[in-house]
Amino acid sequence: MKTYDDDWTEDQRALYDECYDLGEGWAGDPDTDADQLQDVLNLAEVDEDELADVDLTYPPLVDAVAEATGELVTSVTADRDDPAFRGFVDGARQGAEEDVFGL
Repeated sequence: MKTYDDDWTEDQRALYDECYDLGEGWAGDPDTDADQLQDVLNLAEVDEDELADVDLTYPPLVDAVAEATGELVTSVTADRDDPAFRGFVDGARQGAEEDVFGL
């Protein structure tokens, strides 16, 4: 399910939506590696304090944000306030099969 912050601008909501759709499509793709999918699902479950705004270079996430923004991206900050990060991991959770570990 899509969740926005109340104070997000229309551009931030659009970025969230695009990353959400990319994450959902990636998770639902039968060619997606199960271990990579589990890594993203684990990111979705980590406590905010544990994320600690770490810069992630995880390829599916970085590729999705680069595609959504149209910019060269080499890392994505693990921050649930970031619409790109949160959109991708929320979408991946939505797109993953119900029998995937961690759901």
